Amino acid sequence: MDELVKIIRRSVVPNFINIRTSIRTYDRDAIICSAPCWRWVYHALHSADKWFINPNVYDEPDFHEEGMDNPENPTSVVLTDEQLLAYLDHVEKKTLDYLDTLTDDMLYECPENCRFTRFELVLRQFRHLPFHTGMLNGQTALSEGAFPVWVSDAEGFIDDGVLFGRYREGPTKI
Repeated sequence: MDELVKIIRRSVVPNFINIRTSIRTYDRDAIICSAPCWRWVYHALHSADKWFINPNVYDEPDFHEEGMDNPENPTSVVLTDEQLLAYLDHVEKKTLDYLDTLTDDMLYECPENCRFTRFELVLRQFRHLPFHTGMLNGQTALSEGAFPVWVSDAEGFIDDGVLFGRYREGPTKI
């Protein structure tokens, strides 16, 4: 693995940790922009699953129904937080396994039938996933009076069940 790919891999891990923390702390039924928070979680995870590698060569998850990735579209499917966390585990493993196959030179290439380079796809998800994580954390901060812990360096992070950081007197454990 080349240096740029190593940096990407090392930097993407906190994104997954942070959305995992958001799922563990949010009010799944709170409404943001006319949709419950769990739908925004699915939207973010689905986007990472589809767009990190190649949106044009992609198989939908078994539980997906047409339009479900748009939180404003009605759906008959209701995913539990356990299902969302399992999907997150799948997306994280798939992403990290994919990164393990790349070289720096491959970042400048477009994957099959895709107009974006691999590097552009990565950057799009580096914007998208933290955007929705922040949105969910904002909802949590409004309801709980504290922000969930935000990880910027996965190597120094130990998940001991502390979910709220310095914004609240004393950490809250789950």
